[in-house]
Amino acid sequence: MTTVQLLVTLTVAGALLALLLALVRLLRGPTQADRVVALDVVFSASLALTVAAALSTGRVLFLDVAIGLAVVGFVATIVWARLIDTSPEDSE
Repeated sequence: MTTVQLLVTLTVAGALLALLLALVRLLRGPTQADRVVALDVVFSASLALTVAAALSTGRVLFLDVAIGLAVVGFVATIVWARLIDTSPEDSE
């Protein structure tokens, strides 16, 4: 096993663990802020998996997908944070 393969394997294992834990937090809450952070972790883990796929296959197309995921994740986090900020339930 080469060094790159080992790094890809460790990246995939760490990203899958982070994805699993973030999905649990996304579903359970308890607050909307927890869900926003969990969504951000889901997008970050997805980015790591996409980069690992690019490294293991040698196809740079996966890096374009990673850039798209990063933009979508950024916008989703901003929009959800704005919704929480304007929500009347959190101002109590």
